[in-house]
Amino acid sequence: MLTDCVFEDERWEEAGLEDLAETAARATLEHLELGTAGYEIVVLACDDARIKELNADFREKDKATNVLSWPSEERAPDEPGETPFYPDIPDPDGPPEELGDIAISYDTCLREAEEGGIPFANHVTHLMVHAVLHLLGHDHIDDADATLMEGIETQVLGKMGIPDPYN
Repeated sequence: MLTDCVFEDERWEEAGLEDLAETAARATLEHLELGTAGYEIVVLACDDARIKELNADFREKDKATNVLSWPSEERAPDEPGETPFYPDIPDPDGPPEELGDIAISYDTCLREAEEGGIPFANHVTHLMVHAVLHLLGHDHIDDADATLMEGIETQVLGKMGIPDPYN
């Protein structure tokens, strides 16, 4: 498995996060032609209270959010809008290349999906694609970076039959 889910909130197990995370991560890496063998991503399946704590500790933002990500190494490009420095494709027989960790909150994801009239699984899949791209060095602070990242998200989701979340 590419993703390893750690369940702090059992609602995620019932929602099928393990399959959603694995499918989203694989689709993202395959789209970027990085392959899927030899990588590892840890996903913390939590609630708003836990993600609020993490957001405060790591981003100094005292509020819940939908998803957070911690890349194993800095891969950001030198200039806005450029492709990040993706990792080399690992040896599938060697130790796994740790891409990083992701935390995702059930409460915020459910609320956002309901408010947006989006199927919950589609919203979670989008957020997982988004988080994997963060692990690979993508960001959306600068407009050029946001355009690149959102374009990739839309392409990956489109291949999965999920409508463009930005339209």
